[in-house]
Amino acid sequence: MKNQTQAYILALVAVCFWSTIASAFKLTLRYLNFIELLFWAALTSLVFFSLFLGFKQQLTRVFKHPTRQILLAAVSGLLNPLAYYLILLKAYELLPAQEAGTLNYFWPVVLVLLSIPLLHQKIKPSSVAGVVLSFAGIVIISTHGDLASWHFSNPVGVALALTTPFIWALYWIINMKNPMPAIEKLFLGFLTAFPFLLAVFIFNGGIKHLQAWQGLVGSIYIGLFEMGVTFILWLTALQKSQTTAHISNFVFLSPFLSLIYIHFFVGEEILPSTIIGLALVICGIFIHHYAENMYRWIRQKT
Repeated sequence: MKNQTQAYILALVAVCFWSTIASAFKLTLRYLNFIELLFWAALTSLVFFSLFLGFKQQLTRVFKHPTRQILLAAVSGLLNPLAYYLILLKAYELLPAQEAGTLNYFWPVVLVLLSIPLLHQKIKPSSVAGVVLSFAGIVIISTHGDLASWHFSNPVGVALALTTPFIWALYWIINMKNPMPAIEKLFLGFLTAFPFLLAVFIFNGGIKHLQAWQGLVGSIYIGLFEMGVTFILWLTALQKSQTTAHISNFVFLSPFLSLIYIHFFVGEEILPSTIIGLALVICGIFIHHYAENMYRWIRQKT
């Protein structure tokens, strides 16, 4: 099998796993609160990355990188998984899965906005159009399409869900400045965050709240297929692919697949406003990434 075909298969498998996570969050939160879920999921991921790096005989190498790279990875860990998932999972407690999950897809737009002051990048007209279009989609999703009354389904939940894209975009920018291998950065991030998660977990009541096996199984699934294995699948796909553009478009499948899973596994009725809003968000992201290339192609053909 050629490398490009392998890259397509790995990318598609990764996207399919990531698409199940909104449903997994909501189902697991029926048995655990958001702190308990994150603790067990993060512990699973930390163990997984430790075993993976140990198997590759790269575990000790992690701590031999320059101090600046180790510190950047540690700071990243305070953003993700600590702050990002604590806020995101609380949003999932307060909102329907379709709403919390879809609002979280706003992060590529936020990345464009944060790149202006933090990376000193100039924003293009196509990016402005993409931001406006995506923001319109966010408003439609948050208000369930009731734009006249401007009434949000759960203002606190919406505010939390819209905070997470900013945390993720900041995490992305910090990681861009760190040349350490991706898996090693993830390991150090989880290692840094875990003591804080453990303290919050103990303060919240600890293991005595674990009353149903479904909660633990769901957390392990999330730790593996949201935070662990799937990243390795995606990174391997990027390495095997001729260019990242060949597989990056697979990401656009994820939010729509996620809605299908949410409907059948969680039992939520998918609102038309969610579909319309999500379509606008994705179109905005697409315009930002591809409008200039499409314009050049049209100019060449005319």
